[in-house]
Amino acid sequence: MQLTELKSAIQVAAKKLFDTDIEPELNRPDEQFGDYATNVALQLAKKAAKAPAEIARGLIEELKTTPGIEQVSSAGPGFINFKLTDEALGKMALTATDLPKLSAGQEVLVEFGDPNPFKEMHIGHLYSYIVGDSISKILKVAGAEVKQLSYHGDVGLQVAKAIYGMQKLEADKPAEDFLGAAYAYGSKMYEDDQAAKAEIEAINQHVYAQDDPVINKLYAQGREQSFNNFDKILNLLSISTDKRYLESQTAEPGKELVEKNVGKVFKQSQGAIIFEGEKLGLHTRVFITSKGLPTYETKDLGLVILKDKDYPSASRSIVITANEQSEYFKVMLAALAEIDADLAKITTHLSHGFLSLSSGKMNSREGNVYAAMDLLLAVKAAVHEQYPDSPVRKDMTFAAVKYAFLKHRLGSDIIFDIKESISLDGNSGPYLQYAHARASSILAKDEAKDSQPTDMKFDANERSLARKISEYPEVVEKSINELMPHHIANYLYELAQAFNRFYETSRIIGDERAVLRLQLVKAYQQVLANGLDILNITAPDRM
Repeated sequence: MQLTELKSAIQVAAKKLFDTDIEPELNRPDEQFGDYATNVALQLAKKAAKAPAEIARGLIEELKTTPGIEQVSSAGPGFINFKLTDEALGKMALTATDLPKLSAGQEVLVEFGDPNPFKEMHIGHLYSYIVGDSISKILKVAGAEVKQLSYHGDVGLQVAKAIYGMQKLEADKPAEDFLGAAYAYGSKMYEDDQAAKAEIEAINQHVYAQDDPVINKLYAQGREQSFNNFDKILNLLSISTDKRYLESQTAEPGKELVEKNVGKVFKQSQGAIIFEGEKLGLHTRVFITSKGLPTYETKDLGLVILKDKDYPSASRSIVITANEQSEYFKVMLAALAEIDADLAKITTHLSHGFLSLSSGKMNSREGNVYAAMDLLLAVKAAVHEQYPDSPVRKDMTFAAVKYAFLKHRLGSDIIFDIKESISLDGNSGPYLQYAHARASSILAKDEAKDSQPTDMKFDANERSLARKISEYPEVVEKSINELMPHHIANYLYELAQAFNRFYETSRIIGDERAVLRLQLVKAYQQVLANGLDILNITAPDRM
């Protein structure tokens, strides 16, 4: 019996007994109380004008003969517990990876990552890429056609600072290092030297105007090298994007949209064009400056227009950024809602927290932030030192980083600890990889590969494992509905712990119950592999 089937049975019973339509709320109680619990009697009390206890008694009597249910019992005033039959629970466990396509036929845009060219990709971008990729995979599991997008600030003062540094420094470093050093040098000179500041501001004007061949050439070289550097990291992480949007592309359509809506959505103020956010409990923000330049808000409106032009069939557009941009996005989306309510309705902004290191170190080489590549190299070095003979050290490195990010609820701040992230004894990516390898090793010893159990009668340890495996579709559905990968990450850790308890008490190979137990191990391995895939973590057969 699937969760949907139990909900349906409760709905039918409620309609029959109380002539009331209801969407029952079900959860997983502690195992000692059953497999599911509901407060449906409390939900029905007002509609049915009856006491919750009376409603619960009626439902229990009506549902106790439902196929797949072994026991229905009261759990306090208005609460009902359900225990499934072993056969029903076993079927759920063995088919746990057969997930419904809840978003079939939908096209969904997911924008994430967004590092700016001429600067190094830092660990905040790394976090955004890993989270965005996992959310994309969650939506793909739901059957959606997902387009993975990114948006990059390829114009602005940071570009001018980098080009200034490129002009002044000799390129005696590897290409992937030089841009970061050039930007750091330009940033320092901009703050410390007035003549340099004036030169950088002049370069900035040339970048926008594209009227200086020397600067144009440096700009083109720097932008190309930046994206090559980004792609190098993304290829290592097995993350891809379908399309990149550039800030230089969004300024004009955004500016045109704002100017067209002056007097309706925006207003003139001291030569600038603003959106009065106070009327909605938000901040008032400038969209076009008194000098006629579009701000980030206007460029983001332009990005919305470009996305809609490229993907007119999209039913949803998700944008993932750091928490600090939350208030900014509220204003931008409020303005968009007054311009095009439909586009605003399908747009969702998700924010992630701040990522820091347990060492406290946040500076990397010449820059002022910790570079993504430096973190990956530090984790790689730790993995190689601790597991020098492992054939999957590369996979362990990326599993350590990805899982350490994804196990936290999106929006919360993260303190990344390298030692903790690579441990085989704790809540880590390599621990889950080891759990999968262990299950693979057991299955490799199975001589009767496809034998099926003649009956599905569990002992207590088998039932506990089957129950945990059976939760997988519900966890995935929750992750889909909330766009929260941490639900899957935390479930996989709990699943691995449940299997360890089972393994400690239950002999598998050579036992008289081997056929049944091997089927549970196979279902466990499949769920673990599928869940790790959603997190974009490999599931090795040996460690």
